[in-house]
This record gives sequence, structure tokens and C-alpha cells, in this order.
Amino acid sequence: GLTNLRAESLRAEDGSKKGNPMRESFDVATARAVAALPILTELCLPYVKKGGKFIAMKAKAAPEELESSKNAIKTLGGQLLSVDLLPLRRSGEEENRTIISVLKQSQTPEKYPRHYSQISKKPL
Repeated sequence: GLTNLRAESLRAEDGSKKGNPMRESFDVATARAVAALPILTELCLPYVKKGGKFIAMKAKAAPEELESSKNAIKTLGGQLLSVDLLPLRRSGEEENRTIISVLKQSQTPEKYPRHYSQISKKPL
């Protein structure tokens, strides 16, 4: 039932660089099992337009990752919107996932995202 959507296959940091029409053009960006939240934020938030959302699913380390990503969220133009616990059932056992939603409040500075090697070596 989804409409007006498209999927892209490319390096995350390349599609949202200055001059790329995909930069700050999406209502929502989401990712799962890619990287720690500070890194994931720099990869995803530059795609989101003002008023849109970045949504990440995280596991056990979610509280620590959220704490370490506060600077990245602010620097890239976001504001934490919500943190929701989602119970999942796997192989008869219940596990929890954390859904972190970030509202894009302002444009991402043009120097972001950086090259992946810089992002991973020195997260915001």
C-alpha cells in the first residue's frame, strides 16, 4: 500500500553529498544493523529533509549508543523525537529492540557527510 517511494543502491555517504539531488529530499531515512548510532546518524540524517525523520532500530546497546550520538544528532540538524521499546519474539524467546526517532529540524551543514573512513575513525 505504499506509494511515492523508491529504493536506491549506493554508498550511503555518496548519495547525500553537496550537489546530489537526493540530499535532504526524503521524508524518512531508516537503517538497521549497519553501524553504531553516531556513525549511522551521519550516514542517514543528511538524506532527510527538514521536518522529516530518521528512524533507527537498535538492540541491547541502544542507551549507550543514544548517549554517544547526541552531538551527531545536534550537529547534523536533528532533535531526538522518541525512543520506543519494541518486544520481539524469536525462537520462543522475547527480545527487545529500541526504535529511535530523530526529527530533522534544520539543514545539515554542507561538510557532512564526511568520507566513511573519517566517519568511522572519528564519529561526531
